[in-house]
Amino acid sequence: MLLTKKSEYALLSLVSITKSDKAKNVDELSKELNIPKSFLAKIMQNLAKNKIVISQRGVNGGFILARAHDELTILEITTAAEERIPSVFECSHSIHDCPTDIASTCTIWPLLSNLQGKVNNFLEELTLKDLTS
Repeated sequence: MLLTKKSEYALLSLVSITKSDKAKNVDELSKELNIPKSFLAKIMQNLAKNKIVISQRGVNGGFILARAHDELTILEITTAAEERIPSVFECSHSIHDCPTDIASTCTIWPLLSNLQGKVNNFLEELTLKDLTS
């Protein structure tokens, strides 16, 4: 599967943060976007660990973008949220990831690899700004 709820929730949260003039915490984002709080907290931790957002502590704490929204690519965000580069198919990144152990005779892997490259390029060209314009 290319993108999961992790990516969806990460993107929705980042759009909300981008449109806000103040830091937003997990409680606010969870209520606003109707996302389970504990699941969102893990996603936001991944985004902070990957320098997509900065976590601010204190009474007015929450998350802000680590960089301008036109510098954050969708590929970077989804990779941080998913904790891996999103794959079109299980074997898209490497023929050695073949789930059916037919790598040596696989005739469709070149197509899948090419498709993966195109998807990666597309997601790399899109930025958070494209979702908030």
